[in-house]
This record gives sequence, C-alpha cells and structure tokens, in this order.
Amino acid sequence: MTIHVSVVIPHYNDLDNLRQCIALLEVQSLPRGSFEILVADNNSPLDIEAVAAAAGPGARALRETRKGAGLARNCGAAAAKGEVLAFIDSDCRPAADWLEKGLAALEGCDVVGGRVRVGRGKPGALTPAEAFECVFAFDIESYVTKKRFVPSGNMFVRRATFDMVGGFRGGVSEDVEWGRRAAGKGLRLAYGHDVMVEHPARTTWTELKAKWRRMAMEHYLLMRERPLGRLKMLFWSWAILASPFIHVWKVIRSPELETPVDRVKAIAVLFAIRAYRFVETHRVIWRRIRP
Repeated sequence: MTIHVSVVIPHYNDLDNLRQCIALLEVQSLPRGSFEILVADNNSPLDIEAVAAAAGPGARALRETRKGAGLARNCGAAAAKGEVLAFIDSDCRPAADWLEKGLAALEGCDVVGGRVRVGRGKPGALTPAEAFECVFAFDIESYVTKKRFVPSGNMFVRRATFDMVGGFRGGVSEDVEWGRRAAGKGLRLAYGHDVMVEHPARTTWTELKAKWRRMAMEHYLLMRERPLGRLKMLFWSWAILASPFIHVWKVIRSPELETPVDRVKAIAVLFAIRAYRFVETHRVIWRRIRP
C-alpha cells in the first residue's frame, strides 16, 4: 500500500508520553499501511537507540541536533514519504479517527489546525493551573480564524504546500511566523473541530511560568523584526495586564469547568499569570535593549 500520510512527531526526553502517542497512532481508523510515523528527536540526553526503542518497530527515529521543536519538525518532514504531513506533539493523544478526520478536513483547504482538548483531573479537584488551562490553553479556533496561524501540535498540510511555504524557523514563535508566511501566499487556513487530540493540562504554577517565559522570549524575537516591533510589544503588554477584567467572563461561562470552585481557581490564576506575563515582557525587552 502506498504511504499517503507522514506523521511527524518532534520529541525531547519524554519517552512515556511518546509511547502513549504512538500506541494511539497504531490503532487509527485509517489503514495502517497508508501512513508512516517519524519521530524527530531534538537532541535528547538519551541515545537515539533508546528513542527508537520507545517509538517501536512501526516508527522511524531521526535526530535533529539543533535546538527547537520547529527544526525537529523540519527534520521529520525532510525524511517523509507521504503526500500529506500530519504534525502532532509527543505529549498529545490523538483520537482514533484523527488521521481520517484530518485528511477529510484538508480536502477543502490548504492547511488544517485541529482541535486540542485539555486533559484534566476530577471536577472540583483540579489544581488552579489545571483549571486555568482548561479554559485558556488551546483556543485553536481563534488562532486559526482570527490570528491566522495554525499550531503545529495538531496540523495537516500537503507536502507540496509545506515545501512552497518553507520549513519552520527556530528560536521564534514558529507557528505564528509560519502562519504569516502561509497567509501571505494566499493559502486557506481552516479549523478542524473534529480533528481532535488531547493534551495534558499543566498542573503547577511553575509549569505555567516556564511556558510563558519561553513564549515571551519567542514573541519578542519575532516582534523585533517588525517596524516599531518593540514599541508595539510594550503596548501589547499593557493590554495583557488589563485583559483579565474582560476574560473573567469567559471563565464564568466556560463549559470546560463544572464547579464554582474550579472557576474561582481559574480566575485567580488568570489574574496572576497575566501580571506575570506583563512583568516578563518588560524584563525581556529591557534585558535585550540595554547596553
């Protein structure tokens, strides 16, 4: 059977999640012979043989020594044999019909960004970070339809289209930057509600801070390339600081939270993390422009 889809998984030192992701890929509704699995390891502190063993005999393990998940995705894409590239992160859990739904969604557009559901614990017993993530972690529909980029943790694109746009850049907000190039070429981006994967929620304040520290730096490195980019980022940071007063209503009305206790937890983290992002944005800008 001809390989139609190449599933590309960037990986860094997370073998347990990688095993679970691949186990779910092995039981997809799409015939197994029609797709391949490529694990692009991003120079983990492990032997490539250990990564290959975790990936199993049905996957190919590759190694990208340069730092960055986007560069690892490029490594996998370069080795892919399929006509379609399906990108998924190693800590995601694809639904049983993920590939089938992704291909169907791609028929009407050029790039598909699929839904990411947040995995969470028992209602009423969520940590504050989990409660916040349930509401705010992955608003993929908004990213695709309003901000015009497709998160690469759940993305379908034809190989020819990917080659035309070019690979992901390292060191910046790679999904945003790639999406701008794609939109600039007039490509049609679409949200696939039925193209579903699950991603575990971050459970601690430390994990949330690490995420937004990284994103602040990547956002800065991308924004500084634009005219008045630093100034625009400063204005953006003040909007972030004020945003909880608007977004609190999103928490109150969200169907993702079932109990008042979890809503209170989410609101508390909403205010705290937006304040942290404000401070971190200023810290990044000041550190980068001072002599």
